[in-house]
Order: sequence, then C-alpha cells, then structure tokens
Amino acid sequence: MNILPFDLFCRVVDNFGDAGVCWRLARRLAALGQPVRLWIDRPEVLARLLPALDVQAGEQVLDGVRIAPWHRAEQAMPPRGGVVVEAFACDLPPAYEAAMAGRDCLWINLEYLSAESWVEGCHGLPSPQANGVSKFFFFPGFTPSTGGLLREPDLLARHADARAQDRGARLQALTGLPAAPPSDALCVLLFCYPDAPLAGLCAALADLERPVWMLVPGDRPAAAPRDRDSLRIRPIPFVPQSRFDELLGCCDLNFIRGEDSLVRALWAGAPLVWQIYRQAEDIHLDKLEAWLDRARWPAPATELTRDWNRSDDDAVSRSLAAALREPVWSDWRARSLAWRDELAHLADLGQDLLDFCLRMHQTR
Repeated sequence: MNILPFDLFCRVVDNFGDAGVCWRLARRLAALGQPVRLWIDRPEVLARLLPALDVQAGEQVLDGVRIAPWHRAEQAMPPRGGVVVEAFACDLPPAYEAAMAGRDCLWINLEYLSAESWVEGCHGLPSPQANGVSKFFFFPGFTPSTGGLLREPDLLARHADARAQDRGARLQALTGLPAAPPSDALCVLLFCYPDAPLAGLCAALADLERPVWMLVPGDRPAAAPRDRDSLRIRPIPFVPQSRFDELLGCCDLNFIRGEDSLVRALWAGAPLVWQIYRQAEDIHLDKLEAWLDRARWPAPATELTRDWNRSDDDAVSRSLAAALREPVWSDWRARSLAWRDELAHLADLGQDLLDFCLRMHQTR
C-alpha cells in the first residue's frame, strides 16, 4: 500500500462547519492507512463534535489522527515526501510554509463545496508558488469532474440498517427524550443560523393535520415559539459528529446549515432544506441556485429553500405548506433518494484526494 503522510490545516470560521469537514476528512484519510496530523486553531470547537478531545492537551491521537494546536506548527517540519492540505484557503503558518521548500511536499488547497459549473475547470489545476512547491486546487463537488463528496464505504448500509429499527426507540437512545414521537409524527430536525425565518416555519408546521416533532440540537432558538396546535418543539443534546448521521436518519425533513451537515443530510436520503452560509454581496445565493439546479427538487421545495435563505417568514409559511402537500411531498422524498443514489456513484472525496496525490507524486 502506498503511504503518504498528510498535514491538514484548519482555521475555524463558519461555526462547526470548517472543523467538521476537516475532522471528517482527517478520519477518512487515516482509515485509508495514511498518517495524518490535524492542526487546528480552535480545538474547543472541534471538542463539541468530538467529546473525547482534551482541549488542554498539547497533542493527542484520536481515531488514528494526531491532533495538535495550530501555534505548534510554527516549530513543526512539513512531512518529507508528504502532503500539506490547506483547508479553505486558511494560509499556512509562515515558518512552516517556508520550511516546505526542499522537502518534496505536495501542497493542496482544499476548496469549499460548490455546485457551480466553473469548479470543474479549476479542479486539479496547479498554482505556481513563490517557494517552488507544487500547489493544486482540489474541489469537492457533485459531478465526476470534481473530487466528489466525503463518504465512508459502509455509510449507506448503516442508514439502511437503522431504518429497519424502531425510530422512536432510536431517537430516545440518541437524544434522551423521555417519550418517543408518535409513529405517525412528522419528525423535523432544525439546525440553522440565527437569522432563519423560524416564525414562518413554525406557523406552517403547526397547521398540519398530523403531529409534528421539531428536534432542536442545543438551546431552543430565541425566536421559536412554544408548542402550539400540532407542533411540539423538543430541544435535544448536541450530538457528537459520530452520531449525527443517526439523527439525520431519524428525521423525515432536515433543516440544516453549512457544508458538512449538507453532505451528511444528502446521504440520509430524506428531504432537506439547506441554509447556506451568508457571504458579502449575496454571492452565496448564486451558489445556492447552482445547487438547486442539480438537486431538481419539486418546484415548491425549491422555492422553500430560496425563501428560507431570504429569511422571509410569510413566504416560508406558504412554500413549506405547499411542499408538504401530496403529491409534492412524495415526489420530494423520491427525488431525495434518487439523488443520493446518483451521488453514491461519484468518488469518495477522501479516496479521490489520496489517489490524486499519489498520481502527482508519481509524475514528478
């Protein structure tokens, strides 16, 4: 087996998203037999996803990954003949970057996930650097011309096994809820940014003619109303990353945010509404439209996602009600499963990154 030592650098910008993606990638590379060091500037954020992490420790090894605080990289040497991954253009520590010259390193700029068509033309391109080290753009994505999405080999089988078990019992074991939702309840996961249009969401759910349980990881959002009519709001503990897939798989409709949660919700195969991270001049809305073009949801579900990202309460209330009516709801569920199966034919991002780096080293 070919071995490449990896150094993966992560600066936390988007709440849990940056740490979540980097940790998941680090674990995947380690599972593929590669030595991995993860340098992170805010280990306390990673600890929310990885409770076993001791934020007071200098370095520790978990799941085969050596985790170290960012500042220690200033005195570290890059792995000779290995790979340095700069996640999301985080910029390497200057002393570490200077030390890369002459150590036969490959330099990867791991980009944010995007469904925009232009990323296919940029994926894998070299970028000349002043220190003479080869640097390449590596784009996760939704087509064979990108690096694909992070996926463990047994992930879909785990989802299938979980669906064969009683949902109420699974939810209680996962969250500690004192009671399970009724078997006919619509279970909704709410994981959103503070500006989400919660009043419109709750108004539409409360008007449904079936029980609705809204599961809210962590504290109840300040703007969310109390239980009313058919709607029951249930705060649940913030689950570690290793069990987030289980939570997504227990829910009929997932409202999620950020990049890591989006990818995991896609693998769950249930309808989802994505709140994309806001960017200056609303350029995030262009990225959202590119993603919606690939998703091909039924029209009401597509409009719901737009309304959710515009923070429009009245519009969300109307579009959510339309998306949950038949036959739209059944069509949305079917398309969610179909797209998941289509995406499962793409490369796993971790394996694809490793294969790319091995090819680049062999051709040098």
